[in-house]
Amino acid sequence: MKRTTLLSFATPAALAVIFTTASPALAAETFTAGQFTFATPKGWKKLESSSAMRAAELKAGEAKDAPDVVFYYFGPGGAGGTKANVDRWLSQFVEPRDDKNTKTEEKTVGKVKVTYVQAEGTYQSGMPGGPKTPMPNSLLLGAIVEGSEGSVFARMTGPAALTKAAAADFKKMIEGALK
Repeated sequence: MKRTTLLSFATPAALAVIFTTASPALAAETFTAGQFTFATPKGWKKLESSSAMRAAELKAGEAKDAPDVVFYYFGPGGAGGTKANVDRWLSQFVEPRDDKNTKTEEKTVGKVKVTYVQAEGTYQSGMPGGPKTPMPNSLLLGAIVEGSEGSVFARMTGPAALTKAAAADFKKMIEGALK
């Protein structure tokens, strides 16, 4: 006697819906910042935002000192332009600009301009205008995504080795939202 299961009657499209909605492990967690929807990389954790200014907060891995990833969105014209934000991020390091392995790269993904920023050295963690905590051997990777509804600012900071290890996933997350 031949056994028939419910799955034998389902079309491939129906199976795709069943397995991507029934199993959260198969689908990446997403979040929105401005007009863009980003997919959280595998192994990263989405956190509760600690401030209304933050569109999203992530931890890039399970380690206690895993890099912090923060997305900001302030609407059209909010938070100043690209250059002002690049300069602000670089000023959060103790070392002079030439001594912190600074890199800036502009790239167009689809029809969207992205400015990537990198700096390495002693990062001063803390809210603007508040007390700062020096964090030596740190790396900042930033992305400024210039959307038609305003820019999205994404910044990953943490120990240099761990941040470098997460860099490819960071860029993939940014660029994946733009395709």
